[in-house]
Amino acid sequence: MRYLLLTACVLSCLHATAQQDSYPSLQLPDSLTADAHALVRLDEMQVTLHAIDEMAVSAKRVVTVLDPQGNDHLQAYLRYSPAIRIKKLGAVVYDAQGREVQAFKERQFTDVSAVSGGTLYSDARVKYVPYTPGQYPYTFEFSYEFETPNTGVLPSWHFLDNYNIPTERSSFEIRFASPELRPECVEYNLEGISVDKLVTDHSIRYTALQVPAIKAESLSPSFRSVVPRVHTRMVNFQYEGYEARIQDWATMGRWINQNLLEGQSTISRVRSLVAGVEDPLEKARLVYEYVQTNTRYISVQVGIGGLKPISAIEVDKVKYGDCKGLSNYTMALLQAVGVTAYYVHVQAGRDKVDFIDGFPDLAQGNHVILAVSDGERLHWIDCTSRTAPFGFLGDFTDDRRVLIMKPEGGVLARTPAYKDDANRQETRARYALDILGGIAGEVQITTSGIQYDNHYGLESQSADDHSRHYKRYWPEINNLKLRSLHFSNNREAVRFTEEIHLEAQGYASTTGELMLFAPNAFNRWNSVPKRYRERQLPLQISRGFLDEDQFVIGLPEGYRVESLPEVRDLETDFGIYHMGLEYDADTHSLTYKRRLLLKENLFPANRYEDYRQFRKMVAASDNALVVLVKS
Repeated sequence: MRYLLLTACVLSCLHATAQQDSYPSLQLPDSLTADAHALVRLDEMQVTLHAIDEMAVSAKRVVTVLDPQGNDHLQAYLRYSPAIRIKKLGAVVYDAQGREVQAFKERQFTDVSAVSGGTLYSDARVKYVPYTPGQYPYTFEFSYEFETPNTGVLPSWHFLDNYNIPTERSSFEIRFASPELRPECVEYNLEGISVDKLVTDHSIRYTALQVPAIKAESLSPSFRSVVPRVHTRMVNFQYEGYEARIQDWATMGRWINQNLLEGQSTISRVRSLVAGVEDPLEKARLVYEYVQTNTRYISVQVGIGGLKPISAIEVDKVKYGDCKGLSNYTMALLQAVGVTAYYVHVQAGRDKVDFIDGFPDLAQGNHVILAVSDGERLHWIDCTSRTAPFGFLGDFTDDRRVLIMKPEGGVLARTPAYKDDANRQETRARYALDILGGIAGEVQITTSGIQYDNHYGLESQSADDHSRHYKRYWPEINNLKLRSLHFSNNREAVRFTEEIHLEAQGYASTTGELMLFAPNAFNRWNSVPKRYRERQLPLQISRGFLDEDQFVIGLPEGYRVESLPEVRDLETDFGIYHMGLEYDADTHSLTYKRRLLLKENLFPANRYEDYRQFRKMVAASDNALVVLVKS
């Protein structure tokens, strides 16, 4: 009897433990799941620094997925290479009751190249779980361990994944065998959550429980700027066989130049391209266009392909490369013709992310560009683009602090900023209304700055792409037909012009004796940001612009003007808006003029409603109607 009772007790304890570890999801509190597509139940990582060339990482991540949109937050993959040796890899799927549905061992993971389109980086690979859920909610547990001799890039830690994704438990610990291996840590936005930090002689640990989601709001700052996070770095480290002691960005740049870039050059035929050219900037332009014409880009993030570029000789042979390889190749060609160029690390993307001043860290930066010197100033080029003009970056790398690798050391600098009226669009149109409400005419759109970046790709697209683009661009024009298109790309002035001849039936509506239409047929700012009862986050207008429009509108015979929209003039902290209409009796036409300047800036949350009102007034004015009546 005692044996049976003991056995029953043990089984009961094991069952209770299994239930505790299996993460049932049917009774999750609304405080965590409201507005969420997924919930991170556990996110933990332990980094152990055994030596300057020996690091071990173990991690477990458990995510409850509430609906199909939550599948994007599994992050059930592991990148590896010869320098990253996987020691353990597995996954378990649980149903809503917390019962195990399926388990995956490492051999059941799909193993693919991290790069498509080339063989230079065939040793960079990814293992992931090919799981298709049968029902929701379900819980996914993913765990791994790996070892690497590269200690130059330590994991950084985010206590939340993204907007609207809460976390039940988050734990990040770094252990180090000796004081010389103690990493430096810098913390951001931790004041908004309850974090337990424990520091000992051989470890640093952060633990946070019940981390609430940050709710997404229209025109919020980038998630990175508000998420609670910790960045880490080693002062003394080893990377790809090279040891380093990095105190600041200057020593970082010098170390990269001496160990990762030197010896990577080649002599090329480009010297013949620049024969007789003395201006270094013109030489650089010719070399840049040669690279654009004769190579292609394959996408390999810095974190996947490592920091060291493939040799320029190899890129010259295969005619393709990633951002590191193409930048290094272009730099070698420029050096061969006597032009000074510097290799630059940047955190690329639509969000402007700066390198952290005073915290030199190899993990910062996901892209490489070049800074070309003409002896007086720097000109920036992205060698991965086959179409961007020389010296134009666009919104992928503009206006952010980057690291320039100069022979004497690294220097933090800022890439060019395209501010407000530099991002210009000028729209000129002449169109006529017929008696049935149809329109026909021609439109010319000229863009520069970031607005150029959004338009110039049209010249390389197909006719079907053009049709889809303009129907999306002018959603208010039904039955749109493009009669002809012509594009002009002034790469030297960085100006793109579109000339469109079009027609459409039923643009104006007719009711009895009346005809009504919006004179602004080609550039309406219709959207109004969502209203929030209690706005929490600041308002970020990340990019300003200037639109100037003038449309001449021929009115149909047999109709006269009954009423015109009122002139609108707005001047606010957010921007300036003007709209006005004039009737010319001699030509029986209207001239519509509109000017909208939006100003880049960051405003406190309490200014959001003021901005909404500005947008509402602009939208109302852009949609205002002209009323015609039969004579």
